[in-house]
Amino acid sequence: MTSVRKPRKTPEVRVPRLVGLMAVDARETAEEGEVLLDSPDRPDLDLTVVDYVVRQYPLPDSEVPRWAVVTVWFDFGEGEGDGGAGVREPRQPRPPSGGLQRELDAPGDPFALLG
Repeated sequence: MTSVRKPRKTPEVRVPRLVGLMAVDARETAEEGEVLLDSPDRPDLDLTVVDYVVRQYPLPDSEVPRWAVVTVWFDFGEGEGDGGAGVREPRQPRPPSGGLQRELDAPGDPFALLG
């Protein structure tokens, strides 16, 4: 008869990465990671569904006591996230009109009668 050792539960867990997740997925991931969520900009965190997490503290992979509180934010703070890839301004100089030119001649009619 062989004995199997169960790994003992450590008092600390690693914080999961929550940035980029929707609120509903962040809550599920936090529960699986055995941490609790709090959000200063969403007092109704339990009802928040489709907003995305933009920041978290402590950072992912930090070791914290099991069921410690991880704070997440759904809105950028003052001076954060301004512009970025979402800005749609006309670029100067504008690209030439006409689009891309083909280097090869257009193919002929594939069903033309050879004569």
